[in-house]
Amino acid sequence: MTRRYFGTDGVRGPYGGPLINEAFAERLGFAAAAWLAKKGRVLIGRDTRASGVSLEAAVARGLRAGGAEPISLGVAPTPAVARAVRTEGAVLGVVITASHNPAADNGIKFFGAGGVKLTDAEEFRIEELLPPAVRPAPGPAGLPVMDACAGYVTAAARLLPAQALRGWRIVLDTANGATSATSPAVFRELGAEVIGLGDQPDGRNINAGVGSEHPGQLAARVRASGARLGVAHDGDGDRCVVCDERGVVLDGDEVLTLLATHALAHHALANRTLVATVQSNLGVDAAVVAAGGRVVRTSVGDRYVIEGMAKERATLGGESSGHIIYSAISPTGDGLVAALKVIEVMRETGKPLSDLRRVLVKFPQLTSALTVAEKKPLESLPALGAVIRVLEKELGTQGRVLVRYSGTELKLRLLIEGPNDGVVRDGLARLEAAARMELPVN
Repeated sequence: MTRRYFGTDGVRGPYGGPLINEAFAERLGFAAAAWLAKKGRVLIGRDTRASGVSLEAAVARGLRAGGAEPISLGVAPTPAVARAVRTEGAVLGVVITASHNPAADNGIKFFGAGGVKLTDAEEFRIEELLPPAVRPAPGPAGLPVMDACAGYVTAAARLLPAQALRGWRIVLDTANGATSATSPAVFRELGAEVIGLGDQPDGRNINAGVGSEHPGQLAARVRASGARLGVAHDGDGDRCVVCDERGVVLDGDEVLTLLATHALAHHALANRTLVATVQSNLGVDAAVVAAGGRVVRTSVGDRYVIEGMAKERATLGGESSGHIIYSAISPTGDGLVAALKVIEVMRETGKPLSDLRRVLVKFPQLTSALTVAEKKPLESLPALGAVIRVLEKELGTQGRVLVRYSGTELKLRLLIEGPNDGVVRDGLARLEAAARMELPVN
């Protein structure tokens, strides 16, 4: 079962390209409606990209032609859409977003009933149902509209006591994306003084030098303003990167580790299990095991984490990229929930984030992303395979090697961990050299 169009997080690519255009969006909407076991309301949200308006309309035309009832949520964070699917009893959710990608890209991802992302098998079936073209169904040109953000903001604010953040100064970078209105509203409702970054979306500036992929401004503003912490989202709000009061950025591994070990200390980590991906640092395992828990690994992609959480009866999981999932609160990754949970630990312990982050001692790690012309099967690259096997033998239990293609971009991702920086640098150089020898690399 090989999917042609769906990657690790929906269908994604440059707007106006062979996949992300109005004609394909219409076909995809029709196929999704055809896949549904029962017809009903389908909620559509989008981020702030200029191309989102016409793509939303195209998906809606396809859904309507397939017998579904599309409803527009307008600009809404991905977790707000997932929540609305669950609370409103919709049969499907659609988000028009390319997440952390530049404004020139866009994408389409689906949430099934209950607000959970579709499985590989379900996406494969939708691809099988793609028609060559769609004949639009008669009906009004516009879409019914529903507000998903107000309920999302109210529910998030209830995660902490009223006015819990009075006296807190927080720098908040919303990436000029879908959280530009919702996250500031929650922090201010809780009493915080919010210093905003990336909060002036214009359709073209999403993720442009701001957000979770570009935390430099966030860190500098925290240091300059004397803030308690900084929080950054990606374009659609399902990721969270934080920085401590000194302006030092924490990645998803650090956030996961401090959340998991704190929960373990209070006997509050379900099944004593944290679910992470193969991308996470081995130091996460060491810290969680030392605290009395265990780590279960999945493939890269937050939906695989969610599937692993369901299998392991765990309620906390995530990725080093900043996708953090609290399944008891949200059916998908939620950057705002993650930030509030970090703040909850800070309040309960009375410790600054610079102290809390010390729970994770990372193994030396280096990564690289090589842009490739095509994704040749890794098993067809003998030189790269040979280098991987040699490195794995050399590292033994003191490290690991991970080589995979990106699920959303034409990139080969390389990762190596080891006992010291020299071993890691040498190993990454050997991997890159082998990859460049066998793949057309830009």
